[in-house]
Amino acid sequence: MTENAPPGASYAAAGVDIQAGETAVELMKKWVATTQRPESMGALGGFAGLFDASALLRYRRPLLASATDGVGTKLVIAQRMDVHDTIGQDLVAMVVDDLVVCGAEPLFMTDYICVGKVRPERVARIVKGIAEGCVLAGCALVGGETAEHPGLLGPDEYDVAGAGTGVVEADLVLGAERVRPGDAVLALASSGLHSNGYSLVRHVFFDRAGWSLERHVPEFGGTLGEELLRPTRIYTLDCLALIGAVEVHALAHVTGGGLAANLARVLPPELHATVDRATWTPPPVFGAVGAAGRVAREELERTLNMGIGMFALVPQDAVPAALATLADRGVPAWVAGEVTEAGADRPGGTAVLTGDHAV
Repeated sequence: MTENAPPGASYAAAGVDIQAGETAVELMKKWVATTQRPESMGALGGFAGLFDASALLRYRRPLLASATDGVGTKLVIAQRMDVHDTIGQDLVAMVVDDLVVCGAEPLFMTDYICVGKVRPERVARIVKGIAEGCVLAGCALVGGETAEHPGLLGPDEYDVAGAGTGVVEADLVLGAERVRPGDAVLALASSGLHSNGYSLVRHVFFDRAGWSLERHVPEFGGTLGEELLRPTRIYTLDCLALIGAVEVHALAHVTGGGLAANLARVLPPELHATVDRATWTPPPVFGAVGAAGRVAREELERTLNMGIGMFALVPQDAVPAALATLADRGVPAWVAGEVTEAGADRPGGTAVLTGDHAV
């Protein structure tokens, strides 16, 4: 080795900072601690998260439910605004609200955060949002992984994903086989765009309309960036309370695919559902997307939630108690439609939207 030879290669020189990763773990520990359930075992930093499965002994026939998801291109908004402590709630919502659709109580989650460069404080803020989402859902955050991928992601870029596990009694699983003709379709209001359709939303506002994130939009009551970063509503505990209060036949989480397609996922082949647009007025952000991008109504409805984040299908005689239960929990809800027998003009296993929105 000559005197002027370059120093030997190292992991740090390649762009991976092990010490920064360890610092991030230390910073996130206090947030993870807020999510612990009595069944949580072990400490953060191990190779695997532990959960005491003896809790399942109280079930007659427990079925484990599993779901995984990410946040999508809503992450671009968080990164451009340098606001990282809410995107975790979006991640949790996308996972746990898929679990509760079958009637499952979420037990625990794990997360995966991939960054171009570990900035410990930023990673801790992401985990803070995940932890706060877990608290809202009543589940534990038992572990996760933070990976540094220089060369794949830019220094300020990151992606997040999560997986959750829940449990439901086998004979209490919700779904299409429980749905009956005459069931009411209840709509549970969304908190905004949630975490779907952001490729369309970004294209409309930034590429076509030329709006900035700092633009104040009077009908939003704030800036465009604040509206686009509004966290996804977590319905898990509300839906579990509803299941405990009334007979619920099915739930449908409105995510990618929009209103009709997600509702159709919980309909048997012999039944049809109709949702009446006249029963609600979508929040202003949906009209703004449509107007700024000249987006057809059908395209909006198969891409965005249009103000409905969850459907609940219940017998007609359960409607008053169901709406009262949701109101007590602060969830705006209303009767949006009905389930009927399929017919020549009502294809089975499908849902349609009719009428026009209230002004």
